[in-house]
Amino acid sequence: MSEPTRTGEAVRHATITGVGGYRPRRVVTNEEVCRHVDSSDAWIRRRTGITSRRFAQPDETLEVMAAAAVEKALAAAGVAADQVGVVVAATMSYLFQAPPLAARVAALLDGFDGAAFDVSAACAGFCHALELARALVASGSADHVVVVGAERMSDIVDPADRSTAFIFGDGAGAVVVSAAREPGVRPAVWGSDPSGADAIAQPDAWSCGPDGPDGPDGPDGPDGPAGPGGPDGPEGGDRHLRMRGPEVLHWVAGAMPEVAVGALARAGLAREDLAAFVPHQANLRMVESLATALALPDHVRVARDIVETGNTSAASIPLALESLLAGGDLSGRPALLMGFGSGLGYCAQVVTLP
Repeated sequence: MSEPTRTGEAVRHATITGVGGYRPRRVVTNEEVCRHVDSSDAWIRRRTGITSRRFAQPDETLEVMAAAAVEKALAAAGVAADQVGVVVAATMSYLFQAPPLAARVAALLDGFDGAAFDVSAACAGFCHALELARALVASGSADHVVVVGAERMSDIVDPADRSTAFIFGDGAGAVVVSAAREPGVRPAVWGSDPSGADAIAQPDAWSCGPDGPDGPDGPDGPDGPAGPGGPDGPEGGDRHLRMRGPEVLHWVAGAMPEVAVGALARAGLAREDLAAFVPHQANLRMVESLATALALPDHVRVARDIVETGNTSAASIPLALESLLAGGDLSGRPALLMGFGSGLGYCAQVVTLP
């Protein structure tokens, strides 16, 4: 039973009541990626575990993919859009300053008139947004909060960059967080290591180049992306996402096991109590090494959505959740979620699966 407050009112908790995902129609194989980089299907599989990923088509915009994922999550939760108090969108590939992606998504939800804002925490963004949703629901600010991670990484990754081109994919995943009598989303352990802030970074702003993307020498002119003053030319900047992979791998291996242990402690659980482990789907080797470092029992299912979806940044955890839940036998059981990435930021929490 929930413990009473001093006023005699029941303590409000938060739980996930629905999960939904959207995967773009186009499947991109390793062979297709290798047309632009000096690599091979065998090398990519060996280094990352990835066999394919999805790239969005022009009509599969961030807001369209996100709204589709949200609609599925709402249907699974049995919650109507007009019952939702807040939409929080986590993304690192939305190319506009205004309006926020969440507002674009909200405009596609029939009857929604609540608050809508974005969280920018890259690959850890979904878990950060989930912690905000927990706090909003537990405080009584909203009865239902939607958290959606949505990415079109194909828009910001250089297809000729051998360190990133084959890793990332596109997609959207969402959850509905609702008020509950028992805690279904436990408080997060989160933080950052600013000393590695540039390990995953976009070196230059979208406005780089002599006249910026919207000026007379913008994308369609001689100083556009491929022109002399564009992002890929000698006078331009570099708007693509760049990553120092070995440095990030070393940081994750050294720091994230302790974060995971901290999240379990905050939930009052042991490794043996878990039914699933859903880390950010950055790289299959990274996922496997974390599971090994945590000495997870054999019964704990480890998310490996990375294999056929690639790294979808803020969308990776909810998409992996959707895949795990489709396998059955996990409803009502605890799962450890853990996001990490650019910043270097991290966030982990234990949730009860819907």
